[in-house]
Amino acid sequence: MGISRELLLWGSKNPWLLNHVPKYKFVKKAVKRFMPGEDLDDAITAAKDFQQKGIPTVFTRLGENITDLKDADEVTNHYLDVLDKISKNNVESEISLKLTQIGLDLSFEKSLENFKSITEKAESLNNFTWIDMEGSPYTSTTLDFYKRIKENYQNSGICLQAYLKRTEKDLKDLLTIKPSIRLVKGAYSESNNIAFEKKNDVDKNYYKLAEIMLNEIRDNKLRIAFATHDINLINKITEAAVKLNVPKDKLEFQMLYGIKTSEQLRLVKEGYKLKVLISYGSAWYPWYMRRLAERPANVGFVIRNIFQ
Repeated sequence: MGISRELLLWGSKNPWLLNHVPKYKFVKKAVKRFMPGEDLDDAITAAKDFQQKGIPTVFTRLGENITDLKDADEVTNHYLDVLDKISKNNVESEISLKLTQIGLDLSFEKSLENFKSITEKAESLNNFTWIDMEGSPYTSTTLDFYKRIKENYQNSGICLQAYLKRTEKDLKDLLTIKPSIRLVKGAYSESNNIAFEKKNDVDKNYYKLAEIMLNEIRDNKLRIAFATHDINLINKITEAAVKLNVPKDKLEFQMLYGIKTSEQLRLVKEGYKLKVLISYGSAWYPWYMRRLAERPANVGFVIRNIFQ
């Protein structure tokens, strides 16, 4: 792992930086690259703009590791409200959340109850819920959580991280329950005994997992979303899909708001499915630092904003 990436990931967890950095106006300005605003209305406005271009979206309210179950209830009620507003505004958007937002650190059963409420609401509105994967201490618990959800609900999916060495085994285990999966590279600081350190190794594993998933899309009609901004990987996946006779309209890619916008439009124009993940909320600092760590060159963007 490069020094700059390591420093950014360290910064994402530093309490002093968490309390001070978000107050600076130039930082808030730089964050605008990755999110349209802190309020749900900002996300809805952005989603409507994407929808006019034929691009559906996924909403996520930033935040994690709540320490009071009252906060878990508040987050749960917020997402129930989000689903209502999505429906009333005729916005083609799904939702995605972290389990530690709805109480996983405090009570597995309570977080399960909260997620079931959200998923039931989504099901009643013909919508879909995604479970974000967090750092490696949560991997096994999150997978067990998803298996419990899949016993009764089909309108939910889970995120898998290509940088973890265990993910191929986890994927093959999940395939027995016909999952919906979003494949990402991973954005947390992990030790080299459980995660690939070099970008090239992460890319190789991502593509290896993608090949398995392409066969599942073709043979078992599973919903798989390839969440990456790596154009080389996207091209390799689309080329492999042709060889495996996976139709374009069965391939789904997901990208973050504000990143590789021209590529987003290109994929849609070429007939691929694409969804843009729109983040919002005041708890953006840890998430923002992890976005910078994914591509440390983005730090230059922040620095330029200091002097503009």
